[in-house]
Amino acid sequence: MNMQAMLKQAQALQKDMMNVKKEIDNTEFIGESSMAKVTLKGNHEAVKVELNIDGSIEDEDKEMLEDSIILAINDANKKIEKMTESKMGKFGNIPGLF
Repeated sequence: MNMQAMLKQAQALQKDMMNVKKEIDNTEFIGESSMAKVTLKGNHEAVKVELNIDGSIEDEDKEMLEDSIILAINDANKKIEKMTESKMGKFGNIPGLF
């Protein structure tokens, strides 16, 4: 394979990778816990938070609510990472790309 063909193949691969990354970045992922639902984009941008509570929150419930939101965000981030690994894995393990 000559250098021009290799360069063309590398450019096509880069374009494919960028398209997959764009798709992931624009996909919304929902993380859930017992008291909250958080929606993040694939670029980890938080889009929406929904709290599943009835009535007002008392002070002693504040810490539990905060923990619940953290769990929901972490759940969404795990889903983002899983899809990223799944879709980007076909390009091999190229350090520093994403």
